[in-house]
Amino acid sequence: MQGRVLIVAGSDSGGGAGIQADIKATSALGAYAATAITALTAQNTTGVQAVMPVPPDFIQSQMRSVISDIGADCVKTGMLHDAPVIEAVCDVLESDIPSVPVVVDPVMVAKGGDALLVAGAVATLKARMVPCAAILTPNVPEAEALTGLTIATLDDMRRAAASLIEAGADAALIKGGHLDGPVVRDLLMTGAGEEQVFENRRIDTRHTHGTGCTLASAIAAGIAQGMTPLAAIGRAEAYLHEAIRTAPGFGAGHGPVGHMHTVKPFGDG
Repeated sequence: MQGRVLIVAGSDSGGGAGIQADIKATSALGAYAATAITALTAQNTTGVQAVMPVPPDFIQSQMRSVISDIGADCVKTGMLHDAPVIEAVCDVLESDIPSVPVVVDPVMVAKGGDALLVAGAVATLKARMVPCAAILTPNVPEAEALTGLTIATLDDMRRAAASLIEAGADAALIKGGHLDGPVVRDLLMTGAGEEQVFENRRIDTRHTHGTGCTLASAIAAGIAQGMTPLAAIGRAEAYLHEAIRTAPGFGAGHGPVGHMHTVKPFGDG
């Protein structure tokens, strides 16, 4: 099964994160990507220079155009920018495709530190978007913002994941890349009380722009293809680790990862 992923997220003109990373990751893993763009950004590896929001009603139109014809086996959400956009997206998810699983990447800040979620919208994100999540994929700063907890250890990650499940998520994957140490640990907790820790050797590189978008979309591709959440996350973790290792080295700042490492160059046997 190829699997259809509807991606609801912002555009990154530099191609390392956002819709561009989502499409690359989904396609690299053999799934089909359709999109509803929530915002346009002018950005590169050094930062975000400008943001142009898309009106909420037009975001809904994009979503419904895809849903009514192509359909979706999984939805992946990324940058939602402000409370009206979050409300609009959740309205469509709840009314049009309530049985389709949603992978929620609660994008708040770009890799360079620029805000991608306006002040005051975190409460709306937690109240509306978190309960829509089959899998919620916050990094440590995002999990801290959503829970009010301080996260410095694996046990702290467990407490944050439990808090997010209590807030309505079916499962939470807390990404530990912001914590120190030679090994990066991501912790999955489900509403059924299951737990899994994914460990990867830390790669010493500045080329990690878009890793959150890439991982969430890779997970969504697996869910759309009928994989279990555990299998989808395991494959996505391995895919992202290799994408970081094979980063092309573009840009003067936080460069993009090597999304297309799974694809043979044209003409290769």
